[in-house]
Amino acid sequence: MTALEPTILATSGGHRVGGRTRVMFDALVHHAVDLSGVHGRRPRIMYVGTAIGDAEHFTTRMTEAARIAGFDLTPLHLFPMPNLEDVEGSILDHDVVWVMGGSVVNLLAVWRAHGLDRIMHRAWQAGVVLSGVSAGSLCWFQGGATDSFGPELRPVTDALGFLPYGNGVHYDSDEGRRPLIHQLVADGTMPTAHCTDDGVGLVYRGTELVEAVTEIPGKGAYIVKSDGVRVVEERIEPRMLTASW
Repeated sequence: MTALEPTILATSGGHRVGGRTRVMFDALVHHAVDLSGVHGRRPRIMYVGTAIGDAEHFTTRMTEAARIAGFDLTPLHLFPMPNLEDVEGSILDHDVVWVMGGSVVNLLAVWRAHGLDRIMHRAWQAGVVLSGVSAGSLCWFQGGATDSFGPELRPVTDALGFLPYGNGVHYDSDEGRRPLIHQLVADGTMPTAHCTDDGVGLVYRGTELVEAVTEIPGKGAYIVKSDGVRVVEERIEPRMLTASW
C-alpha cells in the first residue's frame, strides 16, 4: 500500500529522547506512516542520513527507534558508496522515506551525484511518502535558510523543487531564520515560504499544502508572502497529533 497521491510531510521535528534509548520516533514520524496508508503488516521506513554524512551512531539510534515503534527500517548510505545494489528499487519498496537533518547543501550535491534526486521524484510520484526533518524538509522545496555554509545563515535556492515554495525550519528556536526568510521573500530571492516551528509538520498532497500538524502544543506554522509592497506572515494553527502507538 502506498499513498493515493504524491505526498510529502516536511517537518521541524519527529524525534524525542526515549526512556531507555537516546532517540524515539515522535508523532510526526508516526504520522508519515499513517499518510502512507500501510496496514496489515509492519511499515517499511527508508532512513536517509546523507546530511550528517551517514553517521553510523545515528543510524544505530534510528534503527533502535524503529524497532521500538514496530517499524522495519532500512538505512540508505551513500558514503563511501551506496550500501544497496538497487537504490531505486529499494526506495520504491518502502512506505516512507525519512530524511535526517544536517547539511542540506551537502545532501543536494551528493544526491545529484548519485541520481537520487531523480529517484526521489519517481518515488514521490509512485506514492512513497517523502518526509524528514530540517535539511530533510528543506530539500523538497525550492530552498530556504541554511547553516550549511557556516554559523551565519545563508540562502539555498537550488533545492529539489518538488514543492514550489521556500521553506523555513526551526522557525521559533533559531532567531535568525525568521528575518532571513522575510528578507528572501521581500527581495524575490525566494517565492512564498512555508515555515514550521519545532515539532510542526506540513502535509502536501501533490504540491498543495493541505494541513499543518504538531507533536508539541502551542507551536505554529506560517506562510510568508509578499503582497507587492510588504511581506505578510500568516500563522496557521496546526492540528495536534494524538499518540496512536
